[in-house]
Amino acid sequence: MSPRHPNDPVHPNDQVAAAKAALRRAALDRRDELAAEDRAAAAEAIAARPLPVPVGAGTVVSAYMAIHSEIDPAPLMRRFVENGAGLALPVVQGRGKPLLFRAWAPGVPLTTAGFGLLEPGPEAPIVVPDVLLVPLAAFDRAGHRIGYGAGHYDMTLAALRAERPVVAIGLAYASQEIVRVPANERDARLDLVLTEAEIIDCR
Repeated sequence: MSPRHPNDPVHPNDQVAAAKAALRRAALDRRDELAAEDRAAAAEAIAARPLPVPVGAGTVVSAYMAIHSEIDPAPLMRRFVENGAGLALPVVQGRGKPLLFRAWAPGVPLTTAGFGLLEPGPEAPIVVPDVLLVPLAAFDRAGHRIGYGAGHYDMTLAALRAERPVVAIGLAYASQEIVRVPANERDARLDLVLTEAEIIDCR
């Protein structure tokens, strides 16, 4: 493909990607500025509230292992397990592919994958989640999120929702909220966003 000439029109999706990149950098900077004790307190505050959706025996919840300054879902994961839910963790299959989910339980060893992500090994059963806890860089009150740029969760949610209802819950610090996320037709909306300050229902 030949390089784009400076006078060529910019495709709307390219404009959205550029806007998201700038908003992502700013949001991650704000997130990184939070003190470790404030991040830990935020995670506990989220887990201490009444659960925003029914989660009990037979429910499969996909979570994630926090990296860098991401809000840690571990306290909420413990709450789900106490209510009888099963846990799963996402496995990256490659760029341009949806995530795969493998069953996991606290204490079971994980393997280190690309970008330092921790994932269940290939011996863990593949499962289909009913609820997904979704990490993010920024979000708005319409349920749009800015992730890390690969589009894994957008593809995954589109594929899952084509088969059956699932609930996507973004976990974030209140400081990660922005007025509006620039979105296009490929972006999958969140149903809820949980912060240390409130539950935001985007449905």
